[in-house]
Amino acid sequence: MKHIHILGICGTFMGGIAILARELGFRVTGSDANVYPPMSTQLEQSGIELVEGYDPSQLDPAPDLVVVGNAMSRGNECVEYMLNRNIPYTSGPQWLLENLLKDRWVIALSGTHGKTTTASMVAWILDQTGQQPGFLIGGVPQCLGVSARLGEAPFFVIEADEYDTAFFDKRSKFVHYRPRTLVINNLEFDHADIFPDLAAIQRQFHHLIRMVPANGLIISEQGDKAVTEVLEQGCWSEQQFLQSKNPDANSQWSSTLIKADGSEFEVYLKGELQGVVKWTQIGRHNVHNGLMAIAAARHVGILPQDAIKTLTTFENAKRRLELKGQVNEVVVYDDFAHHPTAIHTTIEGLRAKVGQQRILAILEPRSNTMKQGVHQDTLFNSMSEADAIFLYQPDDIGWDMHRAVDGTDLPVVIEKNIELLINSIIEQAQSGDQLLVMSNGGFGGIHQKLLDALQVKFKDCK
Repeated sequence: MKHIHILGICGTFMGGIAILARELGFRVTGSDANVYPPMSTQLEQSGIELVEGYDPSQLDPAPDLVVVGNAMSRGNECVEYMLNRNIPYTSGPQWLLENLLKDRWVIALSGTHGKTTTASMVAWILDQTGQQPGFLIGGVPQCLGVSARLGEAPFFVIEADEYDTAFFDKRSKFVHYRPRTLVINNLEFDHADIFPDLAAIQRQFHHLIRMVPANGLIISEQGDKAVTEVLEQGCWSEQQFLQSKNPDANSQWSSTLIKADGSEFEVYLKGELQGVVKWTQIGRHNVHNGLMAIAAARHVGILPQDAIKTLTTFENAKRRLELKGQVNEVVVYDDFAHHPTAIHTTIEGLRAKVGQQRILAILEPRSNTMKQGVHQDTLFNSMSEADAIFLYQPDDIGWDMHRAVDGTDLPVVIEKNIELLINSIIEQAQSGDQLLVMSNGGFGGIHQKLLDALQVKFKDCK
């Protein structure tokens, strides 16, 4: 039994690789700076031995192969030990290609926004229609219960991230996946820590498109300028276009909202009604994601009517407008939004659902792109449908939040201390308010702290 050791194992992607490797029969061990649940529990239950920290002793005796996560960099003790002793190593995406993806029909879900959700939808559709797909998703879909599964069918669903592969391979992860079915949800500038501009990201998408076979399929949004520019650089595969707002004869796929919050919509293929999706998801962005998933599933043989029926039972990955709790009709949500477009679509969807009830938008600008101030000019406009804005200002942020909110009509609270931010939120919270917490990190456990503080505030109201 070959032994692989994974550096940076507790992230969703690398943890997923560990689970897949174990299912393939490898002996798997791994380490991370912080080993904690739920990923550590999932890995240990799979028979994977974990080490906290990067002491080089974990590589003695040497494994057959080290799989290096993209969070690892030169100077890391294990990385230097591995290089100095010439221990064989590879990246996670490259390992996937060589050991799993090269023999599968890969369905790749890419784009700046909606990758996790759309990948989860496709995996669920295939699962519920008896296809037994494999998948690797950057989150844990509540309907599937796990982020990765080997599967038994030829189909493998993967969330195709444009972030770089490893310290020794600066190409985007997704160039290793060789998809036959490729969804490009949308394309905007992000990941300012590794990409200088949108054109650099578009170049990586062009490389990805070059790998899709002629009998493969590329599905994208009609009229997305950045995606159109990529396709114009060269495309050798069948293309299908989607228009998620209104039926359009020039788009193969389109939809019409029945309910304004997106919880019910019609699906059209070449102008013909295929059925109605009735589900628990909200927002135009999820209508778009659902339409993409139906189109991708059709390419592997799933009838639109069957895909539509399956989506009625879909439960999204955690942290996608996830309900965390409710106290005295004050509702607390958690959402992964960390880009102005995602923030806008999340608030827009919630507004359509709750009508005139107040929305308190609570944001931690945690991503490298956000901290660098790349989106500071559009950030506050993206929250215009909220009723009040509460911002946490981390110490390492590179721009002046107070200056950025000049001219904003909405009430804004900015705090450098999470506890003070919570106090301000609780002071203003009223029965019926929707507290929307947005961050791509843990945000200091703010969700439960808000619920606990609300219990104290409203204890006399019971």
